[in-house]
Amino acid sequence: MKKLRNLLIIAFVLLMTLPSVIGAAAPYKTYTYSPDGELLVSPDAYLPELKNIDYEYMGIKYNPDDKSMQKPLHGARDIFVGPDEKVYIADTANNRILVLTRYYKLDYIIETFLNDYGVPDRFSNPSGVFVNEEHIYVCDTDSNRIVMFKTGIKDTNESFVKIIEQPESNLFEEGAIYKPIACAVDQYGRIFVVSSTTYQGVIVINDEAEFFGFIGAQNDTLSALEILWRRFQTEEQREQQAEVTSKELNNITIDKDNFIYVTTSALDEADLQAQITSKDKKTSPVKKLNASGADVMKRNAEFAPSGEVRLSTLSTAKIKGPSKLVDVGIGPVGTWSIIDEKRSKIYTYDENGNLLFAFGDMGEQIGNIAKITGIAYQGSKMLVLDSSNDCFVVYNRTEYGDMLINALQNDADRRFDLATSDWTDILQRNNNYSIAYLQLGRAAARDGDYDTAMSYFERIKNTEDYSAAFAEVRSAWAKKNFWIIPVAVIVIALLVVKFFSYAGKVNKRATLKLGRRSLKEEVLYAFYVIFHPFDGFWDLKHERRGSMKSAFVLLIFTVLAFFYKSVGTAYVHNPSDAGYMSVVGNITAVVVPLLLWVIANWCFTTLFEGEGSMKDIFIATCYSLTPLPILMIPAVILTNFLTLDEAGIIALLNGFAFLWMGLLLILGTMITHDYGLGKNILTCIVTVVGMAFIMFIVILFSTLMTQIVGFISNIAVELSFRM
Repeated sequence: MKKLRNLLIIAFVLLMTLPSVIGAAAPYKTYTYSPDGELLVSPDAYLPELKNIDYEYMGIKYNPDDKSMQKPLHGARDIFVGPDEKVYIADTANNRILVLTRYYKLDYIIETFLNDYGVPDRFSNPSGVFVNEEHIYVCDTDSNRIVMFKTGIKDTNESFVKIIEQPESNLFEEGAIYKPIACAVDQYGRIFVVSSTTYQGVIVINDEAEFFGFIGAQNDTLSALEILWRRFQTEEQREQQAEVTSKELNNITIDKDNFIYVTTSALDEADLQAQITSKDKKTSPVKKLNASGADVMKRNAEFAPSGEVRLSTLSTAKIKGPSKLVDVGIGPVGTWSIIDEKRSKIYTYDENGNLLFAFGDMGEQIGNIAKITGIAYQGSKMLVLDSSNDCFVVYNRTEYGDMLINALQNDADRRFDLATSDWTDILQRNNNYSIAYLQLGRAAARDGDYDTAMSYFERIKNTEDYSAAFAEVRSAWAKKNFWIIPVAVIVIALLVVKFFSYAGKVNKRATLKLGRRSLKEEVLYAFYVIFHPFDGFWDLKHERRGSMKSAFVLLIFTVLAFFYKSVGTAYVHNPSDAGYMSVVGNITAVVVPLLLWVIANWCFTTLFEGEGSMKDIFIATCYSLTPLPILMIPAVILTNFLTLDEAGIIALLNGFAFLWMGLLLILGTMITHDYGLGKNILTCIVTVVGMAFIMFIVILFSTLMTQIVGFISNIAVELSFRM
């Protein structure tokens, strides 16, 4: 009985602790992305507290019978944490600002005040709030003004400072509507205002409403015709268009170094999707602006810092398209977070634009958010506003999150030994973490261990740092083996000269030879054709210096050169194996265009009185391919010795090979069919059009055949079921 009692006590204790354990589990996945865009699940950097912070937790009194007030914290649009870690919330629908203690209990409410004229006043749809050590700035949206209060004074009549009215300037269009929805203030007192009906960018003023200018305007958001048309619209029409123009810039914040972060959701979805990989500043939905308005955000990662990377394109998907960013929060050590209204997700980046982690999801479970509208940092905590559930969620940084921040801090303080230890510990918990490999690779490079650095950089496909490390390895090797380079160059040059001299002798003997030439002589004749195309193609046809066998040998040689390029190109010039193809793929890539050219050219030259047969066209075309393997193979070999900065040499060789081949193809066509220059150029153009037409017919025919086979198959299945 004593043992049974003890077991029951233990079971009871475990059951009592079970809810807290379950409550501490995240209802979402935390993840990052690989350089290829694959989602990689990672440890949780933030976990939600066990209770959302609603009006009851804050201690706000609420009388449901009072019809003058909506439900507390109704339709909140902004959340801000002041220097004293107090929390300020724009309770928009209730026309007030809630001020909470650092423990999220109600401190006081800013609702009514005596204005500059001593008249009782109140807010109308306040949408944004900003706080520094001295003042509180409230964006009183529908009253078209910003209202200033002193911090720390609960009596709003005493804390009221002034009203900052709409600024005046000729740069505003005539009849422009001023609706401030968010603002930020730098250490010099300049106020940066986002107005929902202003398309020129962020408005810069001071507390006297003196206008300094616009910064950070989105490019190509309104056409000149649309801007002109707005000048003839009534105020009511402009109000109706406010929803459209309000998407220009929708939020703003500022960091300790006075850099301004702005978000927008006005851009075209196609542009937003394209900039994820192009990292085009013009179409970025989040920007980091300096005082002059230049975008100085670093976008050094594989993907631009703009939210979701893997975008669903399925028609059945509930959430499609790029992220809709509605706010940005400034974290510690240069980190910053953006929130996606579509997915209710939070994406956190470092100062170089690397995605540290992403988490969150839509839903009613604690930690998930129905409609995300605002974000703010409170030390190691993250506060996220949920306007649908009239609350905000508090996320606590985990041990893993602390390790990330410590590693970033040690890197920033140049304590590289400690940072290396931190990144190693992080990899032990998350072995797919790209940033850890990047930092460890750079640490190894600083220590002179370039081989190790290259292995780290190769793991995350960081070609720039890999190339820099490879340059150091190459330099060290060249210093130890400096004599090998000139010897190798001389030997290669002698071999090339000797080979072409041998080919010249063989071709010279074959010219005087009677009867049939050997396959070797026919293949080596290609090296005469590429340097003497007029005589070469003439003899190729009329003197029978080539044959179908030699043409097939040259074609096979070209296919092998393409295959060698796909497998032999060094990592630094082909990190994603983008150019890799199987033998079958390379055969298709070479043979199909060649056959299309031969067939189309024969079809049209038959009509245009061409003298060449299909056999002549095929042989001339195959001999025209000769420059490709001659130059592509050395180019592939060079990729193993050249860095990214020297990649232009490889591009030059490949480009010259295709240019040379194209010239030979044109000249070969002209001589084979005995055309003049003008008629030959026209024939080549028509041949290219014919190739496209043949491809269209083949695709159409194959599609029809697939449908016919499917139709017959369905009938057979139906008959089998009925029988």
